[in-house]
Amino acid sequence: MRRNSPVEHSEFRRLRRRLGIAFAALIGVTAVGAVGFWIIGGRSYSLVDALYMTVITLTTVGFTEVIDMSANPAGRVFTMGLLVVGMGIVAYSVPMMAAFLIEGQLHNIFSRRRMQKSIEEMHDHYIVCGDTTTAWYVAEELLLTNRSMVLVTPDEGSMETATAVLGELPGVIGDPSNNDVLVNAGIERASGVVVCMESDKDNVLVVLTARRLSSTARIVAATERPETDEKLRVAGASAVVSPSRIGGLRIASELVRPKVVSFLDQMLRDDRGSLRVEEVTIPDGAPTIGKTFESLNVDEVAGSILLAVRDPAGNFKFKPEPETIVEAEMTLVIMADAEGCSRLERQLAGRRRSTRMT
Repeated sequence: MRRNSPVEHSEFRRLRRRLGIAFAALIGVTAVGAVGFWIIGGRSYSLVDALYMTVITLTTVGFTEVIDMSANPAGRVFTMGLLVVGMGIVAYSVPMMAAFLIEGQLHNIFSRRRMQKSIEEMHDHYIVCGDTTTAWYVAEELLLTNRSMVLVTPDEGSMETATAVLGELPGVIGDPSNNDVLVNAGIERASGVVVCMESDKDNVLVVLTARRLSSTARIVAATERPETDEKLRVAGASAVVSPSRIGGLRIASELVRPKVVSFLDQMLRDDRGSLRVEEVTIPDGAPTIGKTFESLNVDEVAGSILLAVRDPAGNFKFKPEPETIVEAEMTLVIMADAEGCSRLERQLAGRRRSTRMT
């Protein structure tokens, strides 16, 4: 069943009410004017003539009067009253309706409703919660690697900043620590959640809320303070990352192994492809279980290279021997583009792709 965002629903209802009042008032004053002029004209004029008199009165265009008011004091009084009341209604209604059309407010409302519907159709997607540059980089990486994602920002300004950097993308505006906001982002169907708020306190609250709403999603949180690491893990984070620490390691790598860094930069920033280090897990019941890696021919799958495997006990083996036996829940670490990863998943009968290895 489709759930509308409380903010979106309230905004749409308020917009509909305002437009309804304006339209009803405009129709009402036009109807009163038309009937009034028809009666004043002695009912010898048609309703079209009376409507014409009403329109030229309300718009003050000054065309020739069809119904003569020169010898009709009551008609003049009625016309003055219609002008005073009607002009106020016209001044309120017409500019407001024009603003909705010209400024695109109606378009924005319906665009958000379409976006919410597309979010509700997502499964195994990723939710990025944040109002920081780190959040934008995470969202960009997910988009580049063809992963379904939803951006959640606490305010309109943050969303505008994100769309200016990344272009149009599925998003929800609201406090990510609010249950309704995360539900509208599809937390119950999400594969993973990233939390990159400006404040560590907000990070803890968002992680706590996300974990309470989803016991299976992988939650990765960012923090700059080592003392917050444990709090985030207790709140439910699957992993905690320090952007400053990652930045420091990158600077050191640039210093001592520049060619490797240059290769990784080219791999990550090449606009012509999406080559990444990926992981593919072999699920229970896959037909490849019990076979050897030699029979899998992973390196022969277009767009993928096998780097290592991780057995169910958590041990890594780099470039496994051809006679290594495939086990259920074994994870293959590969270098692949998005298409190559999908091909390998289909070959191994994997159900879905997990997050990028770091």
